[in-house]
Amino acid sequence: MTDQAVQSGGSSEPVEASPRDVRKAVAGSAMGNCIEWYDFGVFGFMPAILGQVFFNASSTSEGALATFALLAVTFVIRPFGSVILGPLGDKLGRQRVLALTVILMSGSTFVIGLLPSWETIGPAAAVLVVLLRALQGFSAGGEYGGAATFIAEYAPDRKRGFLGSWLEFGTLVGFFMGAGFVTLFTILLGDENMREWGWRLPFLIAGPLGLVGLYLRNKLEDTPVFREIEKQKQVAKSPLKLLLTQHWKSILHLVGLVILLNVGDWMMFGYIETYLKDVLGLKGHTPLLIVMGVILAMLAVIVPIGALSDKIGRKPMLLGCCIGYLVLAIPAFTLMENSKTETGVDAVMLGGGLLLIGGCLVLFLAVVASTLPAMFPTQVRYGAFSIGYNFSTAAFAGTAPYIVGSLVDATGNTLWPAFYLMGAAAIALVPILVLPETRGLSMRGVASSTDPHGNGKTEAV
Repeated sequence: MTDQAVQSGGSSEPVEASPRDVRKAVAGSAMGNCIEWYDFGVFGFMPAILGQVFFNASSTSEGALATFALLAVTFVIRPFGSVILGPLGDKLGRQRVLALTVILMSGSTFVIGLLPSWETIGPAAAVLVVLLRALQGFSAGGEYGGAATFIAEYAPDRKRGFLGSWLEFGTLVGFFMGAGFVTLFTILLGDENMREWGWRLPFLIAGPLGLVGLYLRNKLEDTPVFREIEKQKQVAKSPLKLLLTQHWKSILHLVGLVILLNVGDWMMFGYIETYLKDVLGLKGHTPLLIVMGVILAMLAVIVPIGALSDKIGRKPMLLGCCIGYLVLAIPAFTLMENSKTETGVDAVMLGGGLLLIGGCLVLFLAVVASTLPAMFPTQVRYGAFSIGYNFSTAAFAGTAPYIVGSLVDATGNTLWPAFYLMGAAAIALVPILVLPETRGLSMRGVASSTDPHGNGKTEAV
């Protein structure tokens, strides 16, 4: 690759990365996100077994509760990881920190597959798995913000929507793989063998996945945009201080936006399976297979939607998601609830409800990686994105399934998931409305989330 910036009279002439380097950047970024969500898929779809293995749970419900508490550890630790790893990525470079996060995430998941059980070493098993989950959460705090930043800073401005959508494509693939391997091994080995030793296999697969991710990321140079400020000696000496003192309003702006993303994500991938079991009475692997079917449908459309955002803009997608949840959440859950019949479930009504929920969510997912990095200057982009995103995730993502499930149990009203989505959409509406259109916006010279280049205009390179 040629030098990306040539100085002339204090200005710089940006040079775009080669198509080959852009493809490598997208693949390396998406792979790390795939590993992160692979881990969530594995944990999320065999909670009862893991609770019995590591916490000596006496029943499946007690085991599931213990595992969901373990998942919460990841969310609690993520903001701490973002505060350390995010600014580090702004100081040392994106590539170095992303190589570290993929090692920590895949390594911690792999080692869990090697741990002895409670039956072998007693409470020490619980301590070890909590420590490894904490490490995974710490690394995840620096993963998503860095991966999105990496793609956004490599992508040509007019193709950032298309290329950024591959990051969330990796998210969906990772979750699908995690859930899929759990289902596959359960079917092949049976419940008893899964409890005895088969549970280890999905975790061990994270090792080879991590090696692939590390290989892809080590083959990359840092982003052209970061190397420009490095060459011009404009890297912030204290990115954390700079982002907290000068860009805290943009961070709060991002938090308000991603409340909807986080609630929608975890409603779809963390609660719907429980809804299908508890409210509709579906048994066995059927709820999981239904969720996996929804993921496949989202995979089919997410990249085309990202490409469409390069033509019509990001805001129509964000507003479509927001207004969609405000208007369609109650009809969606009403359809699903009414799909229950005396002989089973009406597949058309159930599919229609899931289509409404997943369809709204994929509009946001397709543009998140192209929209949010454009809210911050290069000097603080990694850290500001990571901190805002992960504090919002810790507060609203992991708690959503628990809160919604508790409200349904306490009141008997099965529309609480719809009300919760509508509340998140109402909160996000204002941040979305004040967000400038970032289609074609240069990643260079961004000033703030509401006035990208400090002059009330969006500019394209």
